[in-house]
Amino acid sequence: MARDNRHMNYVRNKYLSPTIRYVKEATAQSQPFSGPFALYLNTFLGATNAEFFTYPMDVTKTRLHLQGEAAEKSAQGGVRRGMLGTAVGMAREEGVRGLYAGLSAMIIRNLFFNGLRVVFYDCLRQRLAQVDAASGKDVLTVSRGFAAGCLAGCAAQFIANPLDIVKVRMQMEGRRRALGFPARVSNVRQALGDAYQHGGLRSLWKGCGPSCARAMLMTAGDTACYDLSKRQFMAWLQMPDGLLIQFLSSVTAGFAASALSTPTDVVKSRIMNQPTDKMGNGLHYKNAFDCYIKLISQEGPTAMYKGFIPCWVRIGPWSVVFWFTFENLRKLQGQTGF
Repeated sequence: MARDNRHMNYVRNKYLSPTIRYVKEATAQSQPFSGPFALYLNTFLGATNAEFFTYPMDVTKTRLHLQGEAAEKSAQGGVRRGMLGTAVGMAREEGVRGLYAGLSAMIIRNLFFNGLRVVFYDCLRQRLAQVDAASGKDVLTVSRGFAAGCLAGCAAQFIANPLDIVKVRMQMEGRRRALGFPARVSNVRQALGDAYQHGGLRSLWKGCGPSCARAMLMTAGDTACYDLSKRQFMAWLQMPDGLLIQFLSSVTAGFAASALSTPTDVVKSRIMNQPTDKMGNGLHYKNAFDCYIKLISQEGPTAMYKGFIPCWVRIGPWSVVFWFTFENLRKLQGQTGF
């Protein structure tokens, strides 16, 4: 899906590879480092780089999601805090380390989620894009881009769900200890083993429904919106792909992803963090729908957007850092823009 204005004829790869080969001046050339693995690697590196800058906001967001839950209301020290109060409280009570709780799980998760979702999306958009008869360029409609984002996000999240459970539990560990609960997790391997021991294989995909729903909206809001916004900004501003276009597109994508994914993100966090009985059944919520009902009835409709500001504060900069890193890696490798 090239975005530069050089004179060349693009030829679609006949396999599932997102590689674009082109013919220029009647001489066939191939990009020096391209294909699904290059796309996967660039996405992982870009996502990991973005996490180092914005991860404390992800921990803050998760804490806000779980604030007000019945289990915490009954415990000592269940004081309501806002975004800033939560972040400062974590730093004061748990140290700077608390702001990066679960970072190892997040980095491992990037191998299964962020890396895969962009590869899946790129493969899908190539099959869903239509070639404009007048210009000969690929055109991706909003509905098809949204569909590609939803499918890619759902598939990647299903694979990465166990790491998401570990991440949420590690993010809440400092709060649990502050409230007097016994330690539950210490590292990724132990957390995966503990989840499996107390609920079997089923427990590793607990909350998969809202988690996949959130990933669908997140990918549609981030990856698809970035792709579609980039096309529109280039057309509206009559500018080639560059830093300004990438900045505007990534900011738009960050806001769209936050607005679309926050309600499902709240439900996902609560279901993944809740304790279970010996059979692996949740003690607070039966399923995602039950969590939605209790959330709204007990805490009000606005509870669906708990953590929206830290979510946006995180995803906005995350999107900018990720796409800048990703696009520049492609440029260094001699590839065209995404």
